[in-house]
Amino acid sequence: MKLASRMLRLGTETAFEVLAKAKALEAQGRKIIHLEIGEPDFDTPHHIIEAAYEAMKQGYTHYTPSAGIWEVRETIAEYVSETRGIDVGPENVVIVPGGKPIIFFSIMALCEEGDEAIYPNPGYPIYESMIRFTGAKPVPMRLRMENNFSFDPDEFRSLITPRTKLIVINSPANPTGGILSKKDLEIIAEVAIERDIMVLSDEIYSRIVYEGEFYSIASIPGMKDRTIILDGFSKTYAMTGWRLGYGVMPTWLAEHVTRLMTNSNSCAAAFTQIAGMKALKGPQDSVDRMVQAFRERRDVIVERLNKIPGFKCLKPAGAFYAFPNIEGTGMKSKELADFLLYEAGVAVLSGTSFGEYGEGFLRISYANSLENINEALDRIEEALKKRGIG
Repeated sequence: MKLASRMLRLGTETAFEVLAKAKALEAQGRKIIHLEIGEPDFDTPHHIIEAAYEAMKQGYTHYTPSAGIWEVRETIAEYVSETRGIDVGPENVVIVPGGKPIIFFSIMALCEEGDEAIYPNPGYPIYESMIRFTGAKPVPMRLRMENNFSFDPDEFRSLITPRTKLIVINSPANPTGGILSKKDLEIIAEVAIERDIMVLSDEIYSRIVYEGEFYSIASIPGMKDRTIILDGFSKTYAMTGWRLGYGVMPTWLAEHVTRLMTNSNSCAAAFTQIAGMKALKGPQDSVDRMVQAFRERRDVIVERLNKIPGFKCLKPAGAFYAFPNIEGTGMKSKELADFLLYEAGVAVLSGTSFGEYGEGFLRISYANSLENINEALDRIEEALKKRGIG
């Protein structure tokens, strides 16, 4: 038997591979501090759990329309309209199990062999993976530390060709924590409007912002009908295991994305949709407390990373990742990540997990307690000293 050739083009998400290695070490009795997984370490707020429980008791345990329950889509449309300053309705919303299906479905619906799609690098690895899977050509838009992990406008414009079908952006960004400014987005919008190119805007971290202001490219005049907004509940409400996300897009595209849902997942679970509606309509104090905790951890981890010989770390403006440059250690990214896992018992990710331009960096999640973060940094310093660094 032989696999279809397209399967050879399919990438992965290294965080889960590193998690598996870390769990194997824990099974051997090692104490591992987990700074590899992009998952809030907070519990889902109680009122959201209660909403799901009540929904199940009320019979929300069956199929829903593939695009989602109309009332939930109305709530999402109202939320997006208010937060992005645009006018969208439930017909623009497709609810999916997690955020990844919007990446998958958008690229599947818009790109085919011979097309090109621009994506951030270093960036979330599923962008490049899915572009390759469809047979389109992934075109990396390099994010540079000297630009606060934004892009070079002239370099970006040079990537556009007659075959460019899609531009993928992510702000706040995984893995860098960088935020695209309104000026950055206006440059992308100008090109998208001029060349009639769709933009997939991954805004899953839009509520986790510390400095500056989150701004959606969909808010720029002329871009609402050229933008697919990806958002969801995993990060903001600590609902990663609930698998609940959504896309907001022009109605002509929503129809096709809905058909992809019908052909793949049928629908997102009914009771999780009701819980998501409660999350948006209910109290937001848990979100505020979580973001404040992340801000405190960020300040600690950045200050301490910059004291480690060979490390240089910018202060991320959003999300919950530090992305230090480690070239001063004289070690490659994966080499150092493996060394820290096996020698220090600290699980982090190599920058190359996020593309070729991630070489020379590590991604360190601070979705862990301050106590564990400080212990992890102590271990890193000690392990590097034993190796003769610092």
